[in-house]
Amino acid sequence: MSHSEVATSDGLRLAVQEHGDRAAGQTLVAIHGYPDDHTVWDGVVAALGADVHVVTYDVRGAGASGAPATRAGYALDQLADDLARVIDAVSPDRPVHLLAHDWGAIQTWHAVTGERLAGRVASYTSISGPCLDHAARWFRRGRLGDRLRQAAASWYTVLFQLPVLPVLAWRSGLFGRVIAAREGVPRPSTSDAVRGLELYRANFGARLAKAEARRTSVPVQVLAPTRDAYVTTPLQAEIDEYVDDLAVRRIPGGHWVPRTRPDVIARCVRELMTSVAGGPTSPALTKARARDRWADRLVVVTGAGSGIGRATALSFARRGAEIVVADRDGATADETVRLVRAAGARASAHPVDVSDGAAMAAFAKRVAAEHGVPDVVVNNAGIGMAGSFADTTPEDWQRIIDVNLWGVIHGSRLFAAQLREHGEGGHVVNVASAAAYLPQRTLAAYATTKSAVLTLTECLRAELAGEGIGVSAICPGFVHTNITVTTRFVGTDAETEKRRQGATTALYAKRNYTPERVAERIVRAVEHDSPLVPVTPEAHLGLLASRLTPGLLREFAKREIGPR
Repeated sequence: MSHSEVATSDGLRLAVQEHGDRAAGQTLVAIHGYPDDHTVWDGVVAALGADVHVVTYDVRGAGASGAPATRAGYALDQLADDLARVIDAVSPDRPVHLLAHDWGAIQTWHAVTGERLAGRVASYTSISGPCLDHAARWFRRGRLGDRLRQAAASWYTVLFQLPVLPVLAWRSGLFGRVIAAREGVPRPSTSDAVRGLELYRANFGARLAKAEARRTSVPVQVLAPTRDAYVTTPLQAEIDEYVDDLAVRRIPGGHWVPRTRPDVIARCVRELMTSVAGGPTSPALTKARARDRWADRLVVVTGAGSGIGRATALSFARRGAEIVVADRDGATADETVRLVRAAGARASAHPVDVSDGAAMAAFAKRVAAEHGVPDVVVNNAGIGMAGSFADTTPEDWQRIIDVNLWGVIHGSRLFAAQLREHGEGGHVVNVASAAAYLPQRTLAAYATTKSAVLTLTECLRAELAGEGIGVSAICPGFVHTNITVTTRFVGTDAETEKRRQGATTALYAKRNYTPERVAERIVRAVEHDSPLVPVTPEAHLGLLASRLTPGLLREFAKREIGPR
């Protein structure tokens, strides 16, 4: 790392740090926010590596840079000019990429929507800092609920306008301790925090009153932390009218996500830099540029060769998603792909046995390599089994546990790992059954596996919640699918088993609750991040009874239900 200084138009000196060789690759200039200094980018710099020339600097009033003597020295026009001078110093002959956080993003928005940097910026990645002019217009026209939530989150901007109280709060150490404890970041410098209060005082009133429709032709990527306590996603993201090329990515994390997930920030920045330089556009960036909820999203469905799995694949496909169809039967998987493509969506078939851990690992790796990290994974594959516990052999138990439970474990474990590393959220759906909470004397093996799937799902949901990954358990009752044709009736000969399969199929056909209706509930579960979704009327009633009258359910379970 090399150190230098850049002179400002009003006689200050800005401390500049350069990482990597200027000739080694593209230049990225990173601008920190309040109350930070350039060290907020240390993790991102390390994650980007030596092939990117990364420039950081302490903005005026922070770190080792000089501080203005008057409030006017913190005005956005002056800050934008500082940025332009840094760019001219570190990359005089070619455009740079910009990455900015918080107040760094606010001043960078002001710069890229003005004339001073025309032709000098290749791309801009903004984190937790809107253009103040855009914000002013949004507060006049945004949805009321969103505006109220942002107003509540912005309480500190009003406090910072007061003459004495915020200074005392910083000097007492109160604000610093709260930020460090709440966000898990180092305690900010008190002197930087006190000087930086002038950012709010010099700019908020003036810019919010103007509310200009400032536009930019620079490709922009907004990284919006989903748990940002100060800047809500709508305020940052609802700016299509001001940006010609906009990508919005929701990053699980708090306001200081550059410190907590520098690997994700570095990857997102690199993907944008590669794309605007003429290289391949990553699937994640393609999705971020789409405005429709499901356009270009990737959905993996196991057991998608028929029944609920096929209907789920088609339901997501009709909404614009790309589908990865997984099934043990390659022919039925191919047929589902044909139907998905007929619906106008992209799809690919992948024959795989979900009970085979090695095969599932290879499948997950192939999906990531060929399609990218999925947005939704539906672990649907399963088999049926009925009969007494006494007649269920160890081999029967092994088979149903391998498919119904291990299949879900493999799918959840492998794809959840991809989602966690990717750091942009996602959703896992595990198809259980109403049998998970409705005991029956002839479903010991089947209900055991589905109960395990339900409990696994609830535990996984709790574990992944902090990473923006939703997990849902779907619990259908009697649904007319071909699972009844293949259900194993233990303790019977082949002729009796075939007769019971036929009778059960006829009963379910008369019930006629279709897989398509279950599929729609699965889509809604993802859209609303529902934890537990009973589907059919009997599933709803059973869930209620399991909570209110468990004794009655135990009595009901003693009765033998279904064909004999």
